[in-house]
Amino acid sequence: MKTRIPVLIAALALLLAPLTPAAAAEGPTVKLSKSQAGTGGSVTVTGSGWRERALLMILICGQSVPSRGVIGGTNSCANADGRAVTTDAEGRFRKELPVAEPPVPCPCVVHVATVTGAKAQADAIFQVAGHAVEPLPAEPAGGRLSVLNDTRLDGSSGLLTWFGAPPARTLVFTVGNVGTSAIKNPVFQVGTSHGVFAPQWEEQQWRGTIEPGRKAQIRLPVELAAGAHGDYTVSLKYGGKVLAEQPWGVGRPWGVILFWVLVCLVVPAAVFRIGMAVVDRVRPPRPGGARHRGLRLPELTLRLPRLTSREQAPASTSTLPWFTPDADPGTAGRLSAPHDDSPTSPTTPSRKAQT
Repeated sequence: MKTRIPVLIAALALLLAPLTPAAAAEGPTVKLSKSQAGTGGSVTVTGSGWRERALLMILICGQSVPSRGVIGGTNSCANADGRAVTTDAEGRFRKELPVAEPPVPCPCVVHVATVTGAKAQADAIFQVAGHAVEPLPAEPAGGRLSVLNDTRLDGSSGLLTWFGAPPARTLVFTVGNVGTSAIKNPVFQVGTSHGVFAPQWEEQQWRGTIEPGRKAQIRLPVELAAGAHGDYTVSLKYGGKVLAEQPWGVGRPWGVILFWVLVCLVVPAAVFRIGMAVVDRVRPPRPGGARHRGLRLPELTLRLPRLTSREQAPASTSTLPWFTPDADPGTAGRLSAPHDDSPTSPTTPSRKAQT
């Protein structure tokens, strides 16, 4: 019984031994249908172990080896002849890539990297036939920096950024000196890229000394152009090698849009009012009174009823009480002054006496 236990343990070890390389091989991988091709040809690129439904960019890059990565960044790649591909539900892809000469000499690689989401990349050695080959630049001796934790962007947008001011953040990261000598006043390169475009690098020097085996927290300012919005990526490079990348989502400056909407509404209204005021002042006055009085007369004539000549007579006689119509039907409508027709009047002779 005691002899069977070691035999069983050895058998289990043999069965589990092939699983160890498979576990180590997990992660993004790239394979090529051929290791060399000339300009104008093509190579089939296949990959596995990538994130499902991930958008990838495939490029031929010079001055690169898988152990050191793409030294010059995407500036060392044939960006114009790159291809994009999306992985399937199992994280695999297959794509034909045209062969083009990179802007720098070989050694070359086929570089595959994610465009959005979590960063991942993989390289495969490839030789561009007929392209120049030069040795890689020597690695810096002495101190070497390595990012020890995830980078982050500190800061927030203010009211001025809402109206189009340049968005600004602070890139914070911790580096450690894994070399054998101290590093004094290291110069970093901070790049910002929008979408799939190559980063625009800017050198920034950090004041301080990092001793071997020590670490330091570094803060570098990052600023975009005025009115920038969308998805950006902030990259950190030191010694020709990209150390970290951090996504940055910049909101749209809605204040600028609101300003132009108000301008489009207020300016035409103001021009219209000024034009009407000028027209009202320049045009000649209308005959018969003020300019605006002629507009009110029709309104008055519509509201007041018209009076005929017969309706106006009683109104005029009512103001003169001593003029009254005669009671005789034959003299109806005739007006006369008051007088005395009595026969006994001493001053007025009767008609019989006169005859």
